[in-house]
Amino acid sequence: MSRILTVGAAQLGPIQRDHSRASVVQRLIALLHQANQHGVQLVVFPELALTTFFPRWFVDDITEADHWYETAMPNADTQPLFDEAKRLGIGFSLGYASIETDADGTRHRYNVQTLVERDGSIVATYRKVHIPGHEHHEPGRPFQHAERYYFEPSKEGFGVWRAFDGVIGMMICNDRRWPESYRVMGLQGVEMILCGYNTPIHYVPDPSQDILQGFHNALVMQSGAYQNGTWVVGVAKAGVEEGVDSLGQSMIVAPSGQIVAQTLTTDDELIVARCDLDWCARYTGTLFNFDRYRRPEVYGRITTQRGVMLPD
Repeated sequence: MSRILTVGAAQLGPIQRDHSRASVVQRLIALLHQANQHGVQLVVFPELALTTFFPRWFVDDITEADHWYETAMPNADTQPLFDEAKRLGIGFSLGYASIETDADGTRHRYNVQTLVERDGSIVATYRKVHIPGHEHHEPGRPFQHAERYYFEPSKEGFGVWRAFDGVIGMMICNDRRWPESYRVMGLQGVEMILCGYNTPIHYVPDPSQDILQGFHNALVMQSGAYQNGTWVVGVAKAGVEEGVDSLGQSMIVAPSGQIVAQTLTTDDELIVARCDLDWCARYTGTLFNFDRYRRPEVYGRITTQRGVMLPD
C-alpha cells in the first residue's frame, strides 16, 4: 500500500508594509479552504509569511523592528489559522520571524518555520541555518538584504520528524542552495523537505545572475531531491513587494528530480500534488543507497574545512 500525502504549496503574493497580520491570516485561511476542496492534508506556506520581508530595511536600533517578530506561536493573530486548520483536519507549515527569550533574559532573533499536524499539535519549529546577506548598513544598495543583522543562525542544524505518516524535514530559503542541507536530512531518512523562501529577482552583488534566478531556484531543489531521494516542496512569497520584485515559481519536486507542480502567477496561488512517500525508496534503495555507496572517510573536508584552501 502506497503512502500518499496530498500536499498543497500555498504561494503568497506581496505583503506590503501596511498590511496587518489579521489580513494576512485571512489570506492564509482562504488558501486552506482551497486546499480542503482538493483533499490536501498538508499546506506549506512561505518564509516570513506573516509580514513583509523587513530585512530589506536597516534600522540602527534593532528593537525598532520588534513588531515584525512573533514572541509566541500561536498568538492572538494566528490562532484563527490554527483553529481553522484543526477544524478542517489539515496540517501546515508556517514561516515567520521569532524572538525567543532565555531564562536569563537574553533575546534571540530567528527566522523560523513551524510544522503543525492535522490535529493542531506543533510537531517542531526549525530555525534557519544558512543566513545570507550582510550585517551592516549598505546605503548604496537599492534595497538592503540585512538578514545577518536581523537573525542569528540555528545552532541545532537540520532535524527530521515523524509526522504525516512519513519523515518530514524543513529548511528556509538560502538553505536550499547548499547541498549539505539536503544530505544531512537525507542521512536521517527524510522523505519530504518543506522549504519557504523569499527571493528578489535582482541580485545586487552580481546582477548578471538576475536572469538565472528561476533556473537556479529549480536547479538546487531538483538536484537536492534527486540526490537524496526525497520530495521537496518549495514555496515562495512572490510579486512586487515594497518596490522589490520577487521570484515566485513555487514548486513540488519528486524524488526523481522532476517538477510535478509549479505556480503560474506571482499572486496567492495554491498548487497540489499527491506525493507517494514510498517513491523515495526507488532512489534511496538503489542508486543513492547511502549505506552501500557513500565514502564518508574521504569527505572529511566537508565538515573540517570552512573556506577554500588552494593546493600548494
